[in-house]
Amino acid sequence: MATKKIIAICQYGGQFKTDKDGCLSYKGGDAHAIDIDDQMKFNEFKGEVSEMFNVNADSMSVKYFLPGNRKILISISNDKDLQRMVKFHGDSSIVDIYILIDELVAHEVSNNMPASRSSRTTLSETVVPINTSPTLDVMHDVIDDTIQPMIPIDAPPDGVDDSNQMDMHIDIPIEVSRVLPIESSNDEKRAKWAQQWQNTITGVGQRFNSVHEFRESLRKYAIAHQFAFKYKKNDSHRVTVKCKAEGCLWRIHASRLSTTQLICIKKMHPTHTCEGAVGTTGHQATRSWVASIIKEKLKAYPNYKPKDIVNDIKQEYGIQLNYFQAWRGKEIAREQLQGSYKAAYSQLPFFCEKIMEANPGSLALYTTKEDSSFHRLFLSFHASLHGFQQGCRPLIFLDSIPLKSKYQGTLLAATAADADDGVFPVAFAIVDAESDDNWHWFLLQLQSVLSTSCPITFVAGSEHRLKDSIAEIFEGSFHGYCLRYLTEQLFRDLKGQFSHEIKRLMVEDLYAAAYAAKPEGFQTSLDNIKSISVDAYNWIVQSGPENWANSFFQGTRYNHMTSNFGELFYSWASDADELPITQMVDVIRSKIMELIVARREASDQWVTRLTPSMEEKLSAESRKAHSLQFVLCGSSTYEVCGDTNEVVDLDRWECSCKAWQLTGIPCCHAIAVISGVNRSVYDFCSRFFTSEIYRLTYSEAVLPIQYVDAPAAKDSQLLVTVTPPSTRRPPGRPATKRYGSEDVVKRQLQCSRCKGLGHNKSTCKEQS
Repeated sequence: MATKKIIAICQYGGQFKTDKDGCLSYKGGDAHAIDIDDQMKFNEFKGEVSEMFNVNADSMSVKYFLPGNRKILISISNDKDLQRMVKFHGDSSIVDIYILIDELVAHEVSNNMPASRSSRTTLSETVVPINTSPTLDVMHDVIDDTIQPMIPIDAPPDGVDDSNQMDMHIDIPIEVSRVLPIESSNDEKRAKWAQQWQNTITGVGQRFNSVHEFRESLRKYAIAHQFAFKYKKNDSHRVTVKCKAEGCLWRIHASRLSTTQLICIKKMHPTHTCEGAVGTTGHQATRSWVASIIKEKLKAYPNYKPKDIVNDIKQEYGIQLNYFQAWRGKEIAREQLQGSYKAAYSQLPFFCEKIMEANPGSLALYTTKEDSSFHRLFLSFHASLHGFQQGCRPLIFLDSIPLKSKYQGTLLAATAADADDGVFPVAFAIVDAESDDNWHWFLLQLQSVLSTSCPITFVAGSEHRLKDSIAEIFEGSFHGYCLRYLTEQLFRDLKGQFSHEIKRLMVEDLYAAAYAAKPEGFQTSLDNIKSISVDAYNWIVQSGPENWANSFFQGTRYNHMTSNFGELFYSWASDADELPITQMVDVIRSKIMELIVARREASDQWVTRLTPSMEEKLSAESRKAHSLQFVLCGSSTYEVCGDTNEVVDLDRWECSCKAWQLTGIPCCHAIAVISGVNRSVYDFCSRFFTSEIYRLTYSEAVLPIQYVDAPAAKDSQLLVTVTPPSTRRPPGRPATKRYGSEDVVKRQLQCSRCKGLGHNKSTCKEQS
């Protein structure tokens, strides 16, 4: 492996200065260059540097900045640190290294750092000197608490491996606003001091607009000055507080000014007579205070995690929260930003009314349980219904999506395939839980808004609840099992019998059997499975191949074997399921609106008769048709000779290879005949694949909701009060994966050119 080499510009004798933006700059001193690589030992490096500057190697500290970050100095104290530094600067040929002497660093810090809380402590008691010794316990404590929150702000550039970053010795930059108080009595971890709040309480005569404002100011003042207090009196018109330290004289009394809501400080003893023990347990940091601190950051970074909140609060304010304090503070802040989860349920009646008012022809329907708690919500916009009925194949995919919102629930989705094989949203519902009853209700609502009389093919799971409901509600329709769910069920029932490699082979054979157009191809693939496992073979035979295998299925599923068209809804719901229910629905509505507009605009540029993906499929079949010969057998029947002999019936749009019937696009055998009789191949393509039909699918718009505040209860006596469901999000981290851990049952990659599995058209080896 090639050795990384880099030129180190070693600098000594200068001073660090803090710029206005908090970055450090190095002024003065001497500089010399030295070649280093990732094989150099640290002692060897120190020896060369000590000779270069004529300094004692034992008192010397070596430091550098991470690329793109001039706020934090990283210490090099062993071979691993030196190798990591070379690795961090692998994209650069030069690195600046700073040589410092321990005594000099301590002296500079004590001379430049400002004092704080002069009434209680001195500079020497509150400032942590920046000592370069890796054995300094206090600095290690500070590093452990401050490194993580700073990473998102000043992270290493892309490509830099920071997996071992917690091993680095990091020096906090010298800044006036970042003093590090230390509790020497118990050696607890401390972080930056919130000096900006030191003057929120100024003394007798100071006024506040409310008791709440006074309490918040008092809390900030205590945090800034690092002491704990307790209430002696605390009500709506007066507050008396004293220092929590026994015998300390610090106290403050404020009360309401007569005939006003103003709170005024009447008495205050501003000096602490206690020893100044600093409390870091976070008892002054209420949930509302945490919410007020993190609200703006949560607005900018919705995925702000509680553990990061804990670290940031510790670093910036010296308060040690526990995880649940941070989590509850985040929930309050989110509710302040997004609105109340509970209030959103109470607004559902008004919200549904506004949806149908803005989009005539849509259906927005909710139901509640006997106790008025939320049960189900169904939505289908007029634009979706019109697009499905006018431009989509009679093919619907059913899927369910678990929600991670405060009250959990499940999203049920019905999607279709447009003329370009893109996902087209038809309807969705949010229900309290996935159940037989909720699926039945969802399909009933779907049937009520679909005015089509032709049979529909549903691609969904093989559960009896769906099978029975589809047969009952959509009489005469077809139920095609989703291969993904079928494969998951196979390995659940035969759990533990197969290795990962065997499972992969069985999945390939199962998919090949499903896609096989003829029974003999189906049987060949099943025989391959039988040679691996008789149990798996028997399970598959008894699973009802007539519901999932092309060679036996009676409906038309256009070679769509899985119901994962709902993945579009899944991505939308994942982005919005932390929102209150009305906002979640409105996010999905806006996504549907954007999807329709974007696809309508894109299709305006098309000049082909078929949509792009269908034109590509037709071209692929046409290329294979050049070498085929045919003879007339009857008025519209032809025999086509090639690798196999097939019979094509132009009047019935059929070929004995069944590919034409399965896809709706003429196969190579049919194209050979159509071209040979001087007919247009486009006349024999399904109308569902034309650009005209595609534009008709996206011709209607989903309009935004003219949303205003819901009417007050006294003005809407007839509206039902909806309360949140009884289900609540359980403790712990929600699952990030939607499906099981069996990676072999994930959706198989299929080539759109040759229909083979395990690759796509860009890597297909079939000749173009």
